[in-house]
Amino acid sequence: MWKQKDFAFNRNEIAGAFGDIGTDFPILIAMILAAGLHAPSVFIIFGCMQILTGIIYKRPMPVQPLKAMATIVITGKIAGPIVLGGGLSIGILMLFFSTTGILEKIAKLVPKSVVRGLQLGLGISLSMLAFKEYIPSDSTKGYILSAISFLFIILLIDNRKIPASLVVIIFGFVYSLFFHFETYSKFSNFGTNLPKIYVPNLEMILKGFILLTLPQIPLSIGNSILATKQISDDLFPNRKPISIKQIGLSYSIMNLISPFFSGIPCCHGAGGMVGHYTFGGRTGVSVLLYGMFYLLSGLFIGNGLDILIKAFPLPILGTLLFFEALSLILLTKDSFQNSKEFIIVIMTGLLASGLPYGFLIAMIVGTSIHYASIGFKTFTSIGGGNKNLDPIKETIK
Repeated sequence: MWKQKDFAFNRNEIAGAFGDIGTDFPILIAMILAAGLHAPSVFIIFGCMQILTGIIYKRPMPVQPLKAMATIVITGKIAGPIVLGGGLSIGILMLFFSTTGILEKIAKLVPKSVVRGLQLGLGISLSMLAFKEYIPSDSTKGYILSAISFLFIILLIDNRKIPASLVVIIFGFVYSLFFHFETYSKFSNFGTNLPKIYVPNLEMILKGFILLTLPQIPLSIGNSILATKQISDDLFPNRKPISIKQIGLSYSIMNLISPFFSGIPCCHGAGGMVGHYTFGGRTGVSVLLYGMFYLLSGLFIGNGLDILIKAFPLPILGTLLFFEALSLILLTKDSFQNSKEFIIVIMTGLLASGLPYGFLIAMIVGTSIHYASIGFKTFTSIGGGNKNLDPIKETIK
């Protein structure tokens, strides 16, 4: 039964709807171009999945592209049929993990400090993406745009009447209209589009499993399942908790459906939820509105979306991404009071963000150290000298 508190239509939900656009939109465009995917199908199905999760979870529980898969697809220019086969294979595997109780067992085994470390690692990775790829993309003008956007967000982040991200997005469109009008003038791709039906064959499913699913699994378990569950509990302590099995099942169902309509592999994501929450999203409406943006874009302007993304200034998307990363990193503050946990968080985060297959390695190393009888006296003495005291507070002193 729907309750008013579950679905609030206001300016903050509208602003929250754009909290994750800095991550998703460029990745979708890059995957479409690299793999030769059907753009309208990708956007229509991605939008539909957003809408469904907003309705089901009644909180900002967005859908995101699978980042490890996306990275491999973009850098290796993996063919579209393999991408769709990989989506189906990870859907089947996640369904098996969810229905057999494997996900719940992993969740009980992995300590909270390791989950916090994975969130730290994701935050570092997203911030580096913003600093290295997005913000410098327009040379000196990019830094100026980013600085202006940064100032807007700092001044408006606590303002519930004038949502920060909405102001920044409008600023970006106004800038692109004035300085990239020639790009918009070339745009004439309006028309009705429908998703293409596709049935992955066994060969594409197996290739997708080997090339894409295996590298994705550690990140999915760590970030899409465990970290998302933890963040949902952190941000919405007074609401009914979401179970690990529930997240796993919705993850699997999305990927069991999407490939047959030429949609990309997708998941839930800790960063996405934090992004929506940071900029005002508190109910399923922010995700629902976000999904409508993609659905309508795919239905009516799908073939010209690559033109639009080239016109919109990436430095502004990078600034939004930076604040999403900051919000993720700030979740680790509850580990400061325990020296060993704090060390595990930092170590796990650095491993996750710095190594190939970093999330898998970080999860194994961090969990092993948590259960080992290692006191880290040398590390805990750094900055404080007393293992029972908070090293951060001692450093401040």
